[in-house]
Order: sequence, then structure tokens, then C-alpha cells
Amino acid sequence: MASQDMPSQYDTGMQPPGPSGGLLQNLKSSMQINLDIFREPRGVMRIIHFVFSLFAIISICSYDNEVTFSVKCPPPAPANVVKFPYDYPFKLDHLSRQVACTHPADRYLTLYGDFSSDAEFFVAVGVLSLLGAAAAAAGYALYEAKYQSNPLIPLADFGGTALLALLWLSASAAWANGLSGIKHSTDPGILMRTVQCAKDDFCTTVTTGSFSGLNTSVILGFLNFFLWTADLWFVYKETPWFKMRQQPLDQQIN
Repeated sequence: MASQDMPSQYDTGMQPPGPSGGLLQNLKSSMQINLDIFREPRGVMRIIHFVFSLFAIISICSYDNEVTFSVKCPPPAPANVVKFPYDYPFKLDHLSRQVACTHPADRYLTLYGDFSSDAEFFVAVGVLSLLGAAAAAAGYALYEAKYQSNPLIPLADFGGTALLALLWLSASAAWANGLSGIKHSTDPGILMRTVQCAKDDFCTTVTTGSFSGLNTSVILGFLNFFLWTADLWFVYKETPWFKMRQQPLDQQIN
């Protein structure tokens, strides 16, 4: 009696699993929650990265300040105060205010300087670090076994950490230069020498606010660079480069 073959998935009309389904199935099968990684330096550093990246973003995006002009109008109009509030992304040259004098030729005051590129670069690196730290921490907690078994994953982790450290250095240096430009543009001595303020003693006094918040953002930027650079050692210890160097030492000891 001839044996009867079992129908395959193609005979029964079932569709074979696609490559995306196979990849998703592999990820699900290798997923295993391991919170012990956050007791190790590698896991702790990712939490620190997340927190300090968030602080750096908040310090620059929540900052606001203003430049105040005390304006002397032609008689008989009284003096009035003109305020220029500014915040992130610090496009100072987009600010313009009309001086409400009774003189027929009303005057306009404007600031100068656009520092948005430096500020936005700094925030973009902060957001990228925030997402990178969160993704790395989730990967450690869920796929630590796969992380240890596949040598390419630690290498990618090391490369990403080195890249973010370099980006923090570049962004912090750029933002420090941008902050220096903001301070120069809003300096009372500089503003009083502009054409708008010097003509006919148009501006009598100028006041500016504190830059402590922005100074803090620069400090946090360089601190993030230090933290990501320091983490390179802990990630490097998981790479094949470090493990290959350890093998001859272990053989000598044995």
C-alpha cells in the first residue's frame, strides 16, 4: 500500500512566512527580560546618559530672556520702554519693535544675529542621545543573550557610543560659540553703539537678563561628552577586540 504524502502549506493554500515575519519571530524567541544589567556599569551609564541628555535639552529649550530699551522720544512725547523677549532657537535678527512716539517718523528697533543653527544642532544631538540611550537600555534588558552571542552587536554599540561622544563635543563647542555671540549681540555697550541707539540719543538705557540657564546648558553639553566617552570603556569590554586580548592572558595564567 503506497504511503500518502501529507499536504504541504502550499497545497493547503497557506502562505509561507516572509522574511519580516521570520525576523520578528526570531526577535520574539530571543527576548528575555534581564534587569540585572542595570546593576552593571554598562546599564547604569545608559540611564545616566538618558537623564543628562534630557537635562541638556530642557536647559536650552526652557530658557527665555529679554532685552529692554528705555527710549527717549522727541518732545512732547514721554519716554517709553521697548522689550525684546527671545528664546530658543535664538533668531535675534527676526525681532523688531516699533517705538510708539508721537513723532511722524516712528522708529523701529531691531537686534542682530541668528544663532539658531548652533542651538538646533545642540538640541538635535540631545534628542538623538536620548533615543540612543533608551534604545540601548531596552536592548540590554530584552536581548542581553543575543548581545553576548553575536559579536557584531557589541561592535555596533561601541561605534554608536563613540559617534555620540563626538557629536556631543562638536555640538557643545558650537553652542558655546553661539552663546558667546548672543552675549555679544545683547551687550548694552554694543547695542548703544548701533545706529538705532546712537542717533539723537534715541536709546537712553539698555538692560539685559541673566545667562545662567544657557551657561548651564553648555556645561551639561560638555558633561554629556565626558559621560559618553567614559562609557566607551565599558562597551569596549564587551567587544571581540577586548575578549581576544584577554584570551592570551588567561592562557598564560593557566
